[in-house]
Amino acid sequence: MAQPYQQGRPNPQRREEAPRQQADTGWRSNIRFASPDAELFNSIAKERAKVVSGDNDRVNKPTQLRRFYDELLLWETRVSQQPLEAQAAKFAECLPFIRMLNAKAAYADGRKLVDRTFVDLMQHTLSEVTNPQTLTTCKYFWEAFMGFYKQERQD
Repeated sequence: MAQPYQQGRPNPQRREEAPRQQADTGWRSNIRFASPDAELFNSIAKERAKVVSGDNDRVNKPTQLRRFYDELLLWETRVSQQPLEAQAAKFAECLPFIRMLNAKAAYADGRKLVDRTFVDLMQHTLSEVTNPQTLTTCKYFWEAFMGFYKQERQD
């Protein structure tokens, strides 16, 4: 006779997850796209790149992060290539797909390709995207981030 499932009972098929680092949350107030800080594309992007680069060279590889930046660039280009009067409508059409980058980042985290610090940064920056102008600012932030990240990670 099969035993009923008991909560708390160890499941040998479930892989153990490594403890997550404590998230530092003060950085979120520095990353605002509606009224960007003068240092957003400089010291703020550099500091975030340094944190995301971390000590683990198995996650957050530049090529993996570049895929996220490239997709963000694709969506920003689709919106910004429209005439000014049509950008708001195109943005509204693309926003669900832009926000889907959060799901893709979570999936990459689940596969251990990126870590939680990257996912948190992606989620926060995408939450700041509310119109075509903030989408462009987000693109510039990630462009600066990727430049500093490549400097931090030489692989």
